[in-house]
Amino acid sequence: MDACGCDTFASIFDRRTAERDRERYRQKGPDRSTLMLLDLIRNQGVSGATVLDVGGGIGVIDQELLRVGATHAVLCDASPAYLAVARDEARRNDLLDRMELVEGDFVRRSGEIDAADVVTLDRVICCYGDVDSLVARSARLATRLYGVVVPRDRWIVRAGLWLERLLFAVRRSPYRPYAHRNALIDRRVADQGLVPVAETGTFGWRVVLYQRVSAGGQA
Repeated sequence: MDACGCDTFASIFDRRTAERDRERYRQKGPDRSTLMLLDLIRNQGVSGATVLDVGGGIGVIDQELLRVGATHAVLCDASPAYLAVARDEARRNDLLDRMELVEGDFVRRSGEIDAADVVTLDRVICCYGDVDSLVARSARLATRLYGVVVPRDRWIVRAGLWLERLLFAVRRSPYRPYAHRNALIDRRVADQGLVPVAETGTFGWRVVLYQRVSAGGQA
């Protein structure tokens, strides 16, 4: 198994799960924490922006930002099933000509991916063991904004993730969720020259938007 469990994503994030996510999106729109991240990004303005969505599943963030003025979006995901559904949904909404889909582990493929004005990781960091590489390589590609949704540093949230890890182990699945420390994520993002400009969230999820610091030290 690789560092993120991507070799098992095909069995965890399969076609049936992807289609269920698509139906929920069609009926109810983006999930609550995803909508929070989208609102933070839209408040900063996305007209003419390019987007890189890491681990974006069926492409909710890509489609939502393309609808409000972003010009191009790249969706990188390790699940072929999710990318297939993302492609179908983008075609259905006449957005496929403005989207590029990249299959595979982002850390392994990051050298092939161009920088973007806006980079997002929505509930992705908690699926990846090598947090240092994932955050560093994705934040490096953000020329203006970098948005993440990660589990909060609360004992009950960490306990829930521990139980989830135990369930995967009992099922003999090599996939594991991770509760990386929020302060560690902040430091790794700061190492790439970005500072937090807005934050919100739910009880279990922390939603943060960072902005690149200019040469003069201004965000």
